[in-house]
Parts: sequence; C-alpha cells; structure tokens
Amino acid sequence: MASVTAVAPNTRRVPGFVRPYRYFLLRYRRTWRGTLTSSILYPLLYLLAMGVGLGHLVNSHLATHGGSARLGGVGYVQFIAPGLLVASAMQWGANESMYPVMGGLKWLKTYHALLATPVQVKDLVHGHLAWVATRVGGSSAVFLVVVAAFGYLVSPFAPLALFVAILTGLAFAAPVAAFTSTQDNDSALALMYRLGLVPLFLFSGTFFPIGQLPGWLQVAARLTPLYHGVALSRGLMLGHVSVVDELGHVGYLVGMMVIGLVWMRRSFTRRLVV
Repeated sequence: MASVTAVAPNTRRVPGFVRPYRYFLLRYRRTWRGTLTSSILYPLLYLLAMGVGLGHLVNSHLATHGGSARLGGVGYVQFIAPGLLVASAMQWGANESMYPVMGGLKWLKTYHALLATPVQVKDLVHGHLAWVATRVGGSSAVFLVVVAAFGYLVSPFAPLALFVAILTGLAFAAPVAAFTSTQDNDSALALMYRLGLVPLFLFSGTFFPIGQLPGWLQVAARLTPLYHGVALSRGLMLGHVSVVDELGHVGYLVGMMVIGLVWMRRSFTRRLVV
C-alpha cells in the first residue's frame, strides 16, 4: 500500500496535455520514415532549385541592372531561405491538423478513445498543439542547420528564427484543426490546401518582395499570417531588426494562434462531447 500511495501523487502532478502528447509521439515513432520527404527533402530541394539554380540567374540580372537593393542587398538564396523556413513551417503545422485530425475524429476515432481515459478535451487540444510545436521545431532546426552549412546565416539573431517557425506553424495549426473538426469528410481539406495554403506559399513574400505585387494584392498579402512570419524570420536571419515591426509581427501571429486555440477547443467540444 505504501508504494501505491507514493506513486499516485506523482501521476496526478502530470499535466493533462502530456498524455495525448505521448500518444502523438508514439504514433510518430512508428511513421517518421514516411515524413522525411515532406519534412526535409522538399524544403531542401526548394532551396537548391529556387535559391541556387534560379538564384544564379536572379543575382546576375540584379547585378546587371543595379537592382540588388530590391532584395535588401543580399543574394537570392539568403533572401528566400527565411521565407522557405516559415512557409515550410506553415505546411507542417497545417498538415498535422488536417488528415490526422480527421482520422482521430472520424476514421480511427482515436480521440474518442483518448477521452475515455481521464484526458479532457482541453488536454487533447493542448497536447495536439504541443506535438505540432515539437514537429515543426524539429524539422525547422534541421533546415536551419543546412542553411548554416551553406554559410547563409549571417546574423546573430538567426537562431531566433526557429521560434518564429514554431509560432507560425501554431498560428496555422490551431485554426486549421478547428476547421477540420467541423467537417464530415475530407473534401474541403484538399480545397483548403489548393486555394489557401498554396497561394499563401507563392504570394506572401517567400520568393519575391510583395512590393512586386499589384496594390490590392499587397494589402491582401499583409493580412496573412505567413507574410508576418516571413517578414519576422527574414529580419532576424538577415539582421534587419526593427523592434516595433518585429513586435507587430509577433503580436499578429500570437493573436492568430489564440483565436485558433479558442475556436479549436469549442469545436472539439461540440464534436466529441455528447
């Protein structure tokens, strides 16, 4: 009896989100090999193809026409690397909140199994977002190591871009998971990816300054979370830091994450609590 009473208090002290987080971690340990392509290979191929390949042509053109100032006085690889980091974080966060969430709610009903234990809805939500932060953080760290190996990290603030990537991933993961929980099938998820995430990836400043866009599209781009993540990451990795601007970007991303978290808790409760 003494040993039982000694273990029980320790069990109660474990935060509620840790239990679902352990489930997500265990699931990933069985499937991590299948994610290497999307997590590491695709971003690196983008960096090599768009940065090194196309970048050579862009740099030559800018040098000929004296337009290097358009990229902040840096080469094209240095310009797009921060954007690719954050854009990849957006995709990782959204991917973890679409089909895995649909599976947990409808196809496999693992979320129902979790709630049959002492886990509550808020624990499930927080555990999911903690897992997304881990997933995005690990992949982003690998990406930063590769960029550093190429010699493109020139700012002492560059390591902070890792936290920007995590924050951006959460700013997308929470509202995407909330939206997914309102759907009865996955047809809307493919549409959201094609009409939402892909245009954001292309037109939020990842590959070129948004000043190159038409005026109305510039305004639309500035309203997207990815633009703020890209701008914040680029400022830190290139050393172009403005405290006021950076705080504004952080505030926007945190606001999106909080809104998504509140929506996620409410929608999960409606879906799971009968």
